[in-house]
Amino acid sequence: MSVTSAGIPLVRVRGLTKSFGPSPVLRGVDLDVARGEVVAVIGASGSGKTTMLRCVNLLERYDGGSVMVDGVEIGYRQDSRRARGERELARLRAGIGMVFQHFNLFPHLTAAENVTLGLRKVRRLSRREARERAMHWLGRVGLADQVDRLPYELSGGQQQRVGIARAVAMSPKVLLLDEITSALDPELVGEVLSVVRQLAGEGMTMIVVTHEMSFARDVASRVVFMDGGRVAVSGTPQEVFGRQDNARLRAFLSRIELRLYPDGAGA
Repeated sequence: MSVTSAGIPLVRVRGLTKSFGPSPVLRGVDLDVARGEVVAVIGASGSGKTTMLRCVNLLERYDGGSVMVDGVEIGYRQDSRRARGERELARLRAGIGMVFQHFNLFPHLTAAENVTLGLRKVRRLSRREARERAMHWLGRVGLADQVDRLPYELSGGQQQRVGIARAVAMSPKVLLLDEITSALDPELVGEVLSVVRQLAGEGMTMIVVTHEMSFARDVASRVVFMDGGRVAVSGTPQEVFGRQDNARLRAFLSRIELRLYPDGAGA
């Protein structure tokens, strides 16, 4: 899992553990993400993918291990090992964008207002500067003509694109994407993934939890397969989706293919 050729990793996760009550979900996750790298995280439900992602920006406090982003420990102050306060966390999270499965837009705010809120509250931009940046990114995701619409007036794909614009407008160091197409109708998936493809092509560092295997195969620099709360396999898309000696990964990919091609055609 070394990225020594790319220098010091932008994201470094070591020995990450997390339990909910008596149930361990993460059992010692190790993961490095280099600057400009797109890492797709795949695995069955319950394997710890989303929990790991939420620990990276401390939406879930981890029990043990370390999460460092750009050399800074996220979970606690490195000098004292004390947990960070909410004000500190808000400042750190500003550099870690996240796009959620269910959009998480403010329903009473327009598309533009959803994007400008963090720019004004966290980045402290003026109203004019925040509006200009929001217009830029909403235009980039194909929503220049929808900026003053409320979320209920937008399709699911459009809402998710607002969520992406909101995250990238903050100029994050790394973008976390959590199953961003799983709540969408199939015909809307492509419009969202095309935006992510553009960002990947421009060098945005991303960790993408996804069940879209073709997207992981075509866009990711590296694919990570999680199983039982650990990273079981990590490699290039060709290595992970090609000849693979991990039985759990083979079984997982076989189930995906069975869902996609129940009659065996097109596999």
